[in-house]
Amino acid sequence: MNKSQSLVARSQIPATRRWVVKVGSALLTADGKGVDREAIAGWVSQIAKLRSHGVEVVLVSSGAVAEGMSRLGWAQRPSTIHELQAAAAVGQMGLVQTWETCFQGHGLHTAQILLTHDDLSDRKRYLNSRSALLSLLGLGVVPVVNENDTVVTDEIRFGDNDTLGALVTNLVEAELLVILTDQKGMFDSDPRGNPDASLISQSRAFDESLAGMATDTAGGLGRGGMTTKVRAAQLAARSGAATVIIGGREPAALENIFAGNDVGTLLTADSAPFAARKQWLAGHLQMKGEVTLDEGAVKALKRGGVSLLPVGVRKVVGEFSRGEMVLCVGPDGAKVACGLVNYSSEESARVVGVASSGIESVLGYVDEPELIHLDNMVVY
Repeated sequence: MNKSQSLVARSQIPATRRWVVKVGSALLTADGKGVDREAIAGWVSQIAKLRSHGVEVVLVSSGAVAEGMSRLGWAQRPSTIHELQAAAAVGQMGLVQTWETCFQGHGLHTAQILLTHDDLSDRKRYLNSRSALLSLLGLGVVPVVNENDTVVTDEIRFGDNDTLGALVTNLVEAELLVILTDQKGMFDSDPRGNPDASLISQSRAFDESLAGMATDTAGGLGRGGMTTKVRAAQLAARSGAATVIIGGREPAALENIFAGNDVGTLLTADSAPFAARKQWLAGHLQMKGEVTLDEGAVKALKRGGVSLLPVGVRKVVGEFSRGEMVLCVGPDGAKVACGLVNYSSEESARVVGVASSGIESVLGYVDEPELIHLDNMVVY
């Protein structure tokens, strides 16, 4: 894509009216030295300007564990869950106090929102979280979102706040996800090891070539490298949102994005937004089980417009209940779809390969003719 095309696309960014801005741990804590109040004040000032232009902003703030480590005098990120939880609990106090104080200086109120994976994987809690965030935005409040590290465990962890930022983008139907990082953007190779690396100005979020350019290297404070940022951009793109990856220490980074200037890396969505329920399903990362499909079922689902019938299933793995999320894979193990299943794992195993008309004869009853209904399924 040439320069003029890039600027045309970027000039559309100021039309967006709801942003999610994610700030990484290294930025927030001056690489682990403690909460960087000066840097936070600078971002808050920029967000206040965005607000004056009618842009609603949801903040996704890393840094609780890093700030806790600083306060507790720990040089290395702890590896045990209970120590991470303790650091998060200590650090969250300083983090929230700083955000609140800085926003108060601009006459803006903030609200703390702590989420776990369960909050976004349960349909009812997902909708409650969405309602709370939209209500806060409607009241002119700036929500400050973080993972609830004090109670979270590895089994329900988002994995990194880049992913959380993308899921919040889906949740509130934001048009833009901004990931502030310690690099100027995404490069075609790691600039820390290659001085000739070139900044990628713009690409599609689902451009397959990005996988070879992104690295998994993360700092000692955070959990995400550039690979997680690309994945986050792809997740955000499922609801039609674009993503900008940009250096948080760049002068007026957020204002430059709003102005449509060619800064950072813009990753665009190249498909129509999913319906709200499909967004929730697409962001539902916790699979309770897995079903293997035959080639016919794989082709049918990829063509679109059909539900998954038990006749197209060859194997059921795991334990799950009716209404839980399962992953659908092809004979080669490749991901095909995911969705909310109409039968438990035990029931599903009994009707493997059975035509819908035969479900009642096998189970003695029939709830639904489909194993997964089209409305409750997302095809990858």
